[in-house]
Parts: sequence; C-alpha cells; structure tokens
Amino acid sequence: MSRIRAVVVDPNVTGRLALREVEAPIPEKNEVLVRVAAISLNRGEVRRASTADAGWRPGWDFAGIIEKRAADGSGPLEGYRVVGLLRSGAWAELVSVPSNSIAVLPTEVSFAQAATLPVAGLTAYHALLKGGSILGRRILITGASGGVGNFAIQLAKLSGAHITAHIRRAEHESLVKEAGANLVIIGENLAPASEYAPYHLILESVGGNTLGSALNLVGSDGVIVTFGTSSGSEVTFNASRFYSTAGASLYGFILFHELQRESASEGLRRLLNLVDTKQLIPHIDVEVSWNQVADIAQQLLDRRYPGKAVLNLDN
Repeated sequence: MSRIRAVVVDPNVTGRLALREVEAPIPEKNEVLVRVAAISLNRGEVRRASTADAGWRPGWDFAGIIEKRAADGSGPLEGYRVVGLLRSGAWAELVSVPSNSIAVLPTEVSFAQAATLPVAGLTAYHALLKGGSILGRRILITGASGGVGNFAIQLAKLSGAHITAHIRRAEHESLVKEAGANLVIIGENLAPASEYAPYHLILESVGGNTLGSALNLVGSDGVIVTFGTSSGSEVTFNASRFYSTAGASLYGFILFHELQRESASEGLRRLLNLVDTKQLIPHIDVEVSWNQVADIAQQLLDRRYPGKAVLNLDN
C-alpha cells in the first residue's frame, strides 16, 4: 500500500483538520508497523494544529494491531494489539513507531481505553514521580478535571496521597471526587487551597495567576511540576516567599524529555496493568469516528468536555 489516509492540517477547511491521502510509512529497522484502530486528542497537539502550516500531521496517541514486526526482531509479533505514541503523525491508518514506544494490550483492555493512556497517562505518571514517595503526603492538582488531572488523581490515590483538586467549573466536582480527590477547590482563584497547605507536590497545568499562587503553597523540599499554561504564560509571584521555603523547587516538565530516561513501553505497561485490574479507569467523554476530528478538536479547545476524546478509525 503506497497511500493511506491521515489527519492533516488544511487551512482552507473549517477547523483546519481534514482526512487526506498521504504516503504510507516505511519503517526503520527498529520500528513496527501498526494498523491504527483508535486515537485520542490532547490539547497541546490540537493547539499546534490551529497555527501549523498546511500539510502538517498532528497526533501523539494511538492504539491498533501490529501489521509488521520490526526488522531487527524487537517488539511484538504481527497480530498483537498495542498502544503507543509518536511525536507527530499518529492520527493515520498506518504508523511506523519504534518498538520501545509501544506496549501490548491485556485482553480485557479496549483500543479506546488504551488510546487515552500515552500522553495523558504517562504525563500524570511521570509528574507524580517527581514527588518521590507520596504516601500520606498532601498534594495539589490544578486543572484536575482534564485528562492528565483525572489520571493523576487516580494514581495519587493508589499511592496513598491526600489530594486537593482545583477545578474551574462546579459541574466537574463529582468527576474529580469520583476519581479520588479528598478536597475540591472550585473557581479561578487558588487562594482557598492555602487552607490545606503546605503541599509536598503540586501538579500545575494552568499557568498565569494559578501558578503564581501555587508557588506560595509548596512546602519545604516540595516540588511544583509545571506542564501547561492553559490560562496564560506570564506569571507574577512572591519570589522572597518562594526561596525562603527551603528546598522548594519548580520543575519544567516535557513528556518526551522524561521518556529519554524511561521508555514509553515501560510506563505504558504499568498503566495498562492498572487498567486491566480496574484500579485505573480512563474517563472517556467523547467516542466517535475520526471523520469528526475537526469538530471534536474544536470542542476540546472550547472546553466542551472535561475528559478524553477517542476517535475510532473506520478500517
């Protein structure tokens, strides 16, 4: 097959995303060829697509079936169900991906469930690791109703943490409580979270005033992990108060940097085992055909749904 369908940026269509024919991938020796069954959307890739040049191919998360094993013998055999991620171009019928960036699905885990895990699940997993042992520790998660936030709450609960979740909309309170949050702060203002400070670990994805407030809530030797700026990149904070909190640190988080230290395969296997044993429940708000990618992507940017959106391919 020399041509396949893929999602590409087309500035001339509504939503800038469309299905188009592209050249089929040719795998390197260490890459497997995967027939994609489902993909999921993340805010970062959708935002980039809104300004990217024509022809750019977005897509990080995918799940599907191995169509061709890696030439060097690494990775699963043909026919295995897998999940994985790419830096771009995963929203396609066929993808080539390094064998250390995929993991085999347990029998009871669906393609849709698996497709939610790569970016959101691995971000939550690696961000929580920055706090070391969080057993019995107080942690704060902002943007807690999103895909990363939901996974982070569940994983932190499994680790024995006491979790304060910050959300902007009251209608999402039941969602974060169901995930395992002990306390919920609602609204644009993070100040009420100070009642439960200091926090050993803060996972922060909002930026702006929220990050500025969070910097004053971390405890001695605590860590703030920042991995998003959904409300703004400019931050003002009390610097003297922050540095006088002995040992406190602010950690800039990029998932693909973390994956240089531990392969995606390893983290995905851990997450899949938790999903398989019903200890981790992916929250899927939207599940439709990938023909609707432009509309669902715009709904994500407009915050029309809090959890993950999964698009199924019509193979």
